Amino acid sequence: MFLLQLPEDVLYLILSNLDCKSLCRLSQVCRRSYQFIYRDTVWRKIAKDFINTGITREGADLYPAIPLKDRVKISQNWRHGVSRKDVLLKWKVNLLPWLQLDGDVLYLSQASDIGAYHLRRAEGRKFQHNRVAVFSGHQEDVCRFTVTDSYVVSAGGDGKIIIYDKTGDCSVEYYGHNQEVNCIDSKGDLIISGSRDKTAKMWTLSLDKIGKCLHTIATCDRVWSVAISPSLGTFVTGTACCEKYSPLWIWDTERCHLVSCLGTDFRRGAGVLDIVYESPFQLLTCGYDTFIRYWDLRVCLRKCVMEWEEPHDSALYCIQSDKNHMIASGSSYYGVVRLWDKRQTRCLQMFQLSSITSSPVYSLCFNSTHLYTALDSALYSLDFRSSASRR
Repeated sequence: MFLLQLPEDVLYLILSNLDCKSLCRLSQVCRRSYQFIYRDTVWRKIAKDFINTGITREGADLYPAIPLKDRVKISQNWRHGVSRKDVLLKWKVNLLPWLQLDGDVLYLSQASDIGAYHLRRAEGRKFQHNRVAVFSGHQEDVCRFTVTDSYVVSAGGDGKIIIYDKTGDCSVEYYGHNQEVNCIDSKGDLIISGSRDKTAKMWTLSLDKIGKCLHTIATCDRVWSVAISPSLGTFVTGTACCEKYSPLWIWDTERCHLVSCLGTDFRRGAGVLDIVYESPFQLLTCGYDTFIRYWDLRVCLRKCVMEWEEPHDSALYCIQSDKNHMIASGSSYYGVVRLWDKRQTRCLQMFQLSSITSSPVYSLCFNSTHLYTALDSALYSLDFRSSASRR
């Protein structure tokens, strides 16, 4: 009782020196200690050292609605691979689907359409009944799409880029590529697209220039992936690496001038399939060469500072980061998803989602409690909330 009578700032200082197990034991002493220790402030320092708690390296909180104490507990399930697997959707024709998570809404491309599914609405119903919107307009399959605060921006095999209002009420079509548009990214009013026609193009959502291509960049190779920096000052293109050039190029967004090339030791055909910015100076890439690479983009370095190799020598189709310690990657065989802790070189956990089909994991996304993955014929989820769940 004397401990709990201390001033709160002194008590926080004392508790900051305790580990997770000690805090849990102390919280069981009495109701007052439980209520105090359950506060996010007590767990913030510990949460920064755990994977996927939603606390970024800069201290931002990605999931403020879930108490930090609960997220630390769930984090241990991620680390130990404790989860429940569910098949949310199945389809008969093999596709190349793409996923993006926006709060409680999961966006999934199937052929030429993009469906939006509410994850928390009427739990217990079949997943397909939770669809809240459908975005249509492409004559061929959707290759990639991205979701912003107000829009869904999609790139298709028909060479078109379509901007949908999130309500699905209106759309604008952009024309400019003469072959399929493999990749797209959008931040602020800026859109960058990359195509098989060996070009990347810059577009804008500004009303006075909507539908107009601002710049066209000749990349000398097919563009598989693009990503815009959080600062909006630069963007990166990842190409097929079938020519003699590096597949990773950084461009200035104002004039589309080449700023730098990243890396020189890529083997031929080691195309970059996915790019993720963690900050304006930190970049993750993956692709056909089976490596996840971590790049430092500061002017004094601009080089790969760490890499992780897929143990079974499989191409890596997609990656996502918790912006702190964890990376999730999807490989090209048997629906294998791997979790990586950046503080070690070996794989942290491996999940094989399908032993029947040899489908790649074409796309994945996660929040603090679930991992969602799209294979060629099904959408899977892994639920990490229950410690009693089976793997």
